[in-house]
Amino acid sequence: MLLVCRFRPDDEAEFLDRARRAVGLLAPQPGCERVEVARAVEAPGEWVLVAVFESLTAYRRALQPFDVREHVVPFLSTASTAEEATFERRLTGLPDGGCVEHPSILG
Repeated sequence: MLLVCRFRPDDEAEFLDRARRAVGLLAPQPGCERVEVARAVEAPGEWVLVAVFESLTAYRRALQPFDVREHVVPFLSTASTAEEATFERRLTGLPDGGCVEHPSILG
């Protein structure tokens, strides 16, 4: 499960403070494999948060702790809603050149 949130913050320093807190709370949740925040090279005002979870259930559970609901959920709510944010993983490339195919949760 991938969470992809896009942001266009007005105040970069405030955004990074909130993003740092969100990453610090979300990344250690069970089933969270990684969380990254990145800025677009071609458009420096555009940012993205990408979080990878082992499953949809892990994603939903990661959002349940009080600290996450208090800090992460409001932060994520400032993301653009113009595009989809949650994606199921279907293929994962491996360092040896192999590929793992994940079953669809959509049927």
